[in-house]
Amino acid sequence: MSDFGIKADIAIAEPKCLQWRMNHGIHMSRFDRRRFAIVAVGSFAAFFQARRPARALDASKQLFVAEAARMKQQAIASGDQPFGAVVVMAENIVGFGPSRVVTDRDPNAHAERVALWDAQRRLGSRDLSGAVIYSTSRPCSVCEKALTESNIERMFFGPEATDAGTPGRT
Repeated sequence: MSDFGIKADIAIAEPKCLQWRMNHGIHMSRFDRRRFAIVAVGSFAAFFQARRPARALDASKQLFVAEAARMKQQAIASGDQPFGAVVVMAENIVGFGPSRVVTDRDPNAHAERVALWDAQRRLGSRDLSGAVIYSTSRPCSVCEKALTESNIERMFFGPEATDAGTPGRT
């Protein structure tokens, strides 16, 4: 009977999960979601390989990356932006470059260009054919253009020495 005293002709069946919940106090769909999540994660792992560990850098690249990081720390210590770079030619560092944008009040004194200027001054030539630059971050487009004009052969950046290719031609 209903609240109004009329007997209902239609019986509404309760869903099975609600009947089970009444009997056991737990809703079945919670288990269904958990089971789905486990299957989904397992399927994802089966189709996509785990990320491979990066190959270890050889000793010379580690040295150059460490020197670029030291230039970054030098820039930070002097109150400048956190960037550093070194120019390498024939496995020797020929140019050091901490960022000097703030300290020199020169918007062109990015770490890569400071390292480039230092190498050009030390070698007495604007042409740095065969040289490579290691930087703490990817060089901006203006720095990349300057590296192209001085014939830098290759750019590496970041703590893993990611190969950014030939400047301006990537």
